[in-house]
Amino acid sequence: MDNSKETKNHHIVQDATDTMSLSDVNSSIEAPKDGSFWRKLLAFSGPGALVAVGYMDPGNWVTSVGGGAQYHYVLLSIVLISSLIAMMLQYMAGKLGIVKQEDLAQATRDRTNKPGGIALWIMTELALMATDIAEVIGGAIALHLLFGWSMIASVLTTAFDVILLLLLMRFGFRKIEAIVITLIVTILVIFAYLVILAKPELSAMFGGYLPQIQDLSSKTPIGGGDSKLTLTLGIIGATVMPHNLYLHSSISQTRKVDRKDKSAIKEAVRFMTWDSNIQLTFAFVINSLLLILGAALFFGHANSVGTFAAMYDALGDKTIAGAVASPVLSTLFAVALLASGQNSTITGTLTGEIIMEGFLHMRVPMWIRRVVTRGLALIPVVAFTVIYGGAEEKLDSLLINSQVFLSIALPFAMAPLILFTSSKKIMGEFVNPKWMVILGWLSFIVLTGLNIKLIFDMVAGWIG
Repeated sequence: MDNSKETKNHHIVQDATDTMSLSDVNSSIEAPKDGSFWRKLLAFSGPGALVAVGYMDPGNWVTSVGGGAQYHYVLLSIVLISSLIAMMLQYMAGKLGIVKQEDLAQATRDRTNKPGGIALWIMTELALMATDIAEVIGGAIALHLLFGWSMIASVLTTAFDVILLLLLMRFGFRKIEAIVITLIVTILVIFAYLVILAKPELSAMFGGYLPQIQDLSSKTPIGGGDSKLTLTLGIIGATVMPHNLYLHSSISQTRKVDRKDKSAIKEAVRFMTWDSNIQLTFAFVINSLLLILGAALFFGHANSVGTFAAMYDALGDKTIAGAVASPVLSTLFAVALLASGQNSTITGTLTGEIIMEGFLHMRVPMWIRRVVTRGLALIPVVAFTVIYGGAEEKLDSLLINSQVFLSIALPFAMAPLILFTSSKKIMGEFVNPKWMVILGWLSFIVLTGLNIKLIFDMVAGWIG
C-alpha cells in the first residue's frame, strides 16, 4: 500500500475519533489479497472479539454460576445450544454487513414502515439499557470488592468509564480490538485456573452438555434460587445478546474488500466466519467454566453464592469452597469481573451509536451518546442502591432480570435478521442455505414460546 493510501486511512480513523461516528471506519483496515490462510485470518481477526465480549459480560456470571450452584451441570446443555445459535446468528449478521454494506439497524429501518421501525428501535434501546445495567452492576461490585468503596460511590464511579472509551478511540479501531482480546484472555486464564483448582467431576460435567428433557418450570432447585425456566432464559439472554447482532453487522464492514470482485466478497465472508466462530468458542469455554465453577464448588450452596459479593466471599471460605478457598482466588474473581465490565462497556457504546444512526438516521458525538446511555442505566441501579442501602442481593436480582429481558428482546432482532439473510432478492448468491433457514426459524419459535411461557408464569404468580 502506498503512502497516500496510508495517509487517507489514517485520516479516516482520525475523523472517526473526532466526529465519533463508527461508520467512518468502514473499509479502513487493509486486508491482504494474497498470502497464507493464517495471514489473512489475522487481518480479519478482531471484530469477532468485540462481538464475543457481549457473550461473557457480567450478566453471564450470575446466571451461569447460579445455574451451576442450583442445578449442578444440567444447564451446560443450555450454554452449548445457546452458543451454537449465537454462532449461526452472528454469521448471518456479519454476512449481511459484508454483502449489503448495511448494518442490521439500517436494513431494518429501510425495510419497515416508520411506526414499525420506531417500535423496533425502542425495543433495541431497552435491550441495550438492560445490557448496560449489567455492566454498571458488575463494574461497581468489582470496585467495591477490590477497593472497599461504598456501593453508591462504586456505582457512580462507573459513569466515568466514558472517558476511558473516548481515550481508547483515539488510538484507532485496531488498537481497541487488541485491548479487548487481551482482556478476554485475562478472563479465560483466571477462570481456567479457578476450575482446575475446583477439580470438577469430569463424567458429570461432560454429561451436562447432553440436552435433558426436564420440567423447565421446576421451582425447587437444590439450595434455593430461581426456576429452571428463569435461569434458562437468563443464560440465553446473557449468551445470545440482541445488541451483538447489530454490532457485528456494522464492524464486519471495517475490512477493505474489493466490491467488484465476487470472490473477494466470498473470501471476506469466509474469514469473518472463522474469526467469529473462533472468538465465540472462547466465549463458550468461558461461560462453561463459569457454570462448572458454580457446580464444582457451590452445588447445594446456591443461597451462599446468590450475589457477586457472596461468590467473592465463598471463594475465600473453606466451609463452602473447601480446601481450594483462598483470598487470592477471591481477588482474581474480582479482577476478572472488572475486566469483563470494562470490555462490555466498549462494545455497548459502539452498539448504541449503530442503533441510533441506523434507526433514526441521527449522528451525535460518541461522548453525548455514551453519557445518555450510561445515565439511563445508572438511574435504576442508583435507585436500587439508595432504596435498599447498597444490598448486593437486590442489585444482583436486578441484573438477572435484565438478562431475562434480553432474552425477551432477542426475537425482535432475530426475526428481521433471519428474514433479510434468507431472502434471495436481498442477498443474491449469499442467501442462507435451506438448513440454516429452518434452524434459524426453529430457534426463533422455541425461544419465543419459552418467553411467552415465562411471561404467563410471572403474571400467574402476581395474580396468585
